[in-house]
Amino acid sequence: MLKGAGAPCFVPAFFWELLLMVEGKGMGENEMKKKLSPEQYRVLREKGTEPAFTGSLLHNKKTGVYRCAACGFVLFDSGSKFDSGTGWPSFDKPASGKSVRLEDDKSFGMDRVEVICPRCGSHLGHVFDDGPTETGKRYCINSCALDFKEKGEA
Repeated sequence: MLKGAGAPCFVPAFFWELLLMVEGKGMGENEMKKKLSPEQYRVLREKGTEPAFTGSLLHNKKTGVYRCAACGFVLFDSGSKFDSGTGWPSFDKPASGKSVRLEDDKSFGMDRVEVICPRCGSHLGHVFDDGPTETGKRYCINSCALDFKEKGEA
């Protein structure tokens, strides 16, 4: 609900869809190629995987939020990050219930669950049911798919 000069009003659903398009969801592949590094494009848009233990955010211990590198959508909070020993940043839960989208992934003869940015549809990584916390989840995310914003940064 938005509040303006008059009474509170409800915003139609199509407005939010339009807003998502303007903020990144509707970004075409040409724009994505210009914005992302070749490695990021391969991982985010072509569902690739960066080599284990090579990501710049693997050992990041700073407080802040992890955003989609393609569109800036908030995905994970630093408080849910843990060292899984697998070579990729791992989290036990998303920042909110709508921060990621999950889809079955049967590629390469494996049965996995893919983690996707709900705003722009970019591939982030996979989630597994072997996490060490009460959630039992391990969101194994490619470092190059993330953009970290330290607490207090704009």
